[in-house]
Amino acid sequence: MVVFPNCKINIGLHVIEKRTDGFHNIETVMVPTNWRDVLEIVPEEKKESETEFKCTGIRLFGPKEKNLCIRAYNLLAEKYTLPPVKMHLHKIIPVGAGLGGGSTDAAHTLLMLDQIFKLNLSDKELHDYSEMLGSDCAFFINNKTTYATGKGEILEPMKLKLKNVFCVIVKPRIHINTANAYSLIKPKKRKESLQQLIQEPIQKWKDLIENDFEKVVFETNPGIKNIKTRLYKLGATYASMTGSGSAVYGLFTEEKHLDTYFRSSTVWSGTIG
Repeated sequence: MVVFPNCKINIGLHVIEKRTDGFHNIETVMVPTNWRDVLEIVPEEKKESETEFKCTGIRLFGPKEKNLCIRAYNLLAEKYTLPPVKMHLHKIIPVGAGLGGGSTDAAHTLLMLDQIFKLNLSDKELHDYSEMLGSDCAFFINNKTTYATGKGEILEPMKLKLKNVFCVIVKPRIHINTANAYSLIKPKKRKESLQQLIQEPIQKWKDLIENDFEKVVFETNPGIKNIKTRLYKLGATYASMTGSGSAVYGLFTEEKHLDTYFRSSTVWSGTIG
């Protein structure tokens, strides 16, 4: 079985308060994009074989057992005694970008294993398993525009008018450490929730909707700030860093292909929502 795990962008990201467990309560709107990896999972014919994991495309560092696809498999295998499988991930979505590339691979692994082995997991069970793998993972189970709170795992579906919106994502050659970025942020509560602000026309978002990570990331990485500035100069209606960075996206009212303006970065263009 082959699937194409997609990434997401965050429209607004407010860090509201630090929790007693060391994490932070946030609010954000997550929107799926059509920028995708390729993931294949095939059951091993020999039961005595070991589960294999192969990755091509963008190079992933670290031991195999820490990869989120393998962790997702091991999580289900502990309860359901799954037979071994062969996994092949062709990595296209950049890492360290705030796009949820690892989270989507993990969530789609859960979905595929559920289907391949007919586990008949409920949406709640899939959500609970995905939450064990990472805060963003649960979003990719239903994979629809969502208002997220808590650590990012409390999800409320919402509708945004994004039919005629075209997105350009620019990923510079910079990796942002999420834990470090969180440590630099001063949480604050807002008078108006992001859920309310985002109902305003996109033309007003520039003055209303912000990503709290931009302030701390832009200070140490002015090149990322310059990408946002350039996207506005190139006609974006709204531009923002996604997640904790380092990718920056622009929303346009017409189709744009801006590769020549960002030659040292990875650029994707397409639809969202």
